[in-house]
Amino acid sequence: MSAPEVHHLFHNPIADHSFSADRQTLAIARDTTVELYGRVGNSFKLKDELKGHDKTVTSIDIAPNSGRIVTCSQDRNALVWEPTPQGYKPTLVLLRINRAATFVRWSPNETKFAVGSGDRLIAICYFEEENDWWVSKHLKKPIRSTITTVAWHPNSVLLAAGSTDAHARVLSSFIKGVDARPEPTAWGERLPFNTICGEYLNNSAGWIHSVAFSPSGDALAFAAHDSSITVVYPSAPEQPPRAVVTINTQLLPFMSIIWNGEAEIIAAGYDCEAFRFKGGLNGWQLSGTIEAKSRPGLGDAREESALNMFKQMDLKGKVKDDTQLKTVHQNTVTMLRPYETSGDVVAKFSSSGVDGRLVIWNV
Repeated sequence: MSAPEVHHLFHNPIADHSFSADRQTLAIARDTTVELYGRVGNSFKLKDELKGHDKTVTSIDIAPNSGRIVTCSQDRNALVWEPTPQGYKPTLVLLRINRAATFVRWSPNETKFAVGSGDRLIAICYFEEENDWWVSKHLKKPIRSTITTVAWHPNSVLLAAGSTDAHARVLSSFIKGVDARPEPTAWGERLPFNTICGEYLNNSAGWIHSVAFSPSGDALAFAAHDSSITVVYPSAPEQPPRAVVTINTQLLPFMSIIWNGEAEIIAAGYDCEAFRFKGGLNGWQLSGTIEAKSRPGLGDAREESALNMFKQMDLKGKVKDDTQLKTVHQNTVTMLRPYETSGDVVAKFSSSGVDGRLVIWNV
């Protein structure tokens, strides 16, 4: 496996990142600004800054076809940035929330986007032609706490959401006049707005950090703060699921998960590296890590002189500096994104974290 491509952009946490469809533009959420990096050879160079928020930008997403960028922030606003020859032009979105916006994602067909918030609701935003602005409808019931993450079903109508009330839910975001009537799925057939198609509680009542539909949309995975990943296979509308498989691990919690085909999940979080899980209806298990790490001590073959050793002991109270982690990321990984896909299979994925690094991995 070839070595990962590591870009240490700065010494600040990266809240979220997103690549354009041609992978030449990288958008990074950094403090209150959005930084746009262009690919120059093997590295990324800062080429533009989007300043429109006055509090921390919490999430960002680039629509692959239109190139529009949506951002949301703790200032309770979301902005849609339209690419124009003069640069990006922001349009305010009428979110109507009075708590921070926490997470945003475009729907696969790019007609809508979902904004999770601390106001115990999800704003489903769509463009209103006659007034030339983005308006929102609220998914409220039965959410009882902050929304931490959302993910769209391939049909652009069903939406999965994870929350700090320890529930992962599948809700309908069908908007008349915007959406075509979706095909029936295992999640539901008639799907008026705010239909609850599934509600799943984490066993330890831990926060849900990440949710993801499988490429077919026929399974839902979610990661929670008890270091578990749960995969739900629905059977039929208003019926109990065919299977709910929970993988409990001895690792630290995962902050982000992505599917690789229908039988593999890649997860990363507080352990600062990505792990693979493989399985299906009959069970899942942890199958290893993405990273091949060198064993500690191999690189330090240089013989320390006795004098040097005692000097270090005297100065620092220890012989070796072990502040460097053995992993590529030196702090929590906060976001995974597919980078290069062929069909449903992920060939490369990108990760960003609290250490200000963006890493592109080969699967």
